[in-house]
Amino acid sequence: MVWNAAVIFYSRIFFAFTINSIAKGSFLPVAVGMTDRVLTPLDIYRALDQSNCKRCQLPSCLAFAAAVVAGSKKLVDCPLLDSATAARLAKSLKTRVELEPDQAEFIDRLEKDIASKNLRELAPVLGGRYYADKLIISSLGKDFFVDAAGQVTSECHIIPWLKAPLLSYIVNPAHQDITGIWISFRELKGGKEWQNLFTSRCEHVLKEIADEHPELFTDLIELFMGQATSAMHADISLILYPLPHFPLLICYQAPDTDLESELTLFFDSCCGVNLHIKAIFTLCSGLVQMFAKIAKIHS
Repeated sequence: MVWNAAVIFYSRIFFAFTINSIAKGSFLPVAVGMTDRVLTPLDIYRALDQSNCKRCQLPSCLAFAAAVVAGSKKLVDCPLLDSATAARLAKSLKTRVELEPDQAEFIDRLEKDIASKNLRELAPVLGGRYYADKLIISSLGKDFFVDAAGQVTSECHIIPWLKAPLLSYIVNPAHQDITGIWISFRELKGGKEWQNLFTSRCEHVLKEIADEHPELFTDLIELFMGQATSAMHADISLILYPLPHFPLLICYQAPDTDLESELTLFFDSCCGVNLHIKAIFTLCSGLVQMFAKIAKIHS
């Protein structure tokens, strides 16, 4: 199947990039002033020559753009980007502040916390299964296995932006079942402080993908066990399950005559209980980056 091949191809590129980033402690979300518009990977990508020359030591221009936004690469690392454009883009990048100094250390702490948990007892609470001394958690239709030492394995690659939220989901002291009540990101605990960043990095980027590839967008969702729903009135209204008790509702309204398109992400109210707001942002922004990469490959 063409789509499966695209996902596999993307995985090999994106996982290598993110693993390298996480080792350097640079794959964490960043905060900006409430009035600033944060540059997205697609903003950077549009300013590049898009030749995928690999002189930046990354496999593609889009991977380089994502690395610049993540902080693991600098604009000057692209030898084909003119200085004037780099200076213009740098003005927006200078407003960002790292929230965590080292994500590798953060994951190490999560792995140690796992050791104190009874995974067998947690399995039914988290919506997972327990087999052969491992907790099995499904993410987007794929099973991930977590042992007593916090080590995560799967038949597919382990994505760093998924690993941290997955471990956080397991060690989170509170847990709530799915309620069926949909709320906006802003309504989640801590969401107000992260709203601008979330809108720029997640909703705006995903809307651009849907605008350019509406039929592709639907196919991508189906690849990850998306479920069509009538919960919201929209041209596309689909639910994803990045984690068992973490339903994410994507609502997209296509442009019509003089009306611009709209895309909004909604969360079951349990999401704010089951994950910290930073983990929610990391999970969503990583998912959007994956969709953007797959869309680029397929086009």
